[in-house]
Amino acid sequence: MDKKIKFIFAYLKELFPNPETELHYSTPFQLVVAVMLSAQATDIQVNKVTDTLFKKIKTPENLLEI
Repeated sequence: MDKKIKFIFAYLKELFPNPETELHYSTPFQLVVAVMLSAQATDIQVNKVTDTLFKKIKTPENLLEI
């Protein structure tokens, strides 16, 4: 890994040792989906939508099926 990238990751880890989010998710895939949605809506609204969405969509393959 490039020295600059390592420096940035170390710096961010120092600034945010235990990052938290208000988004609801169970898997890394669900987190990515929730983050993408949160770019256009509030976390509160995203959680309302994903509570229903994630009952049907648990994997990228599930998303392709709809």
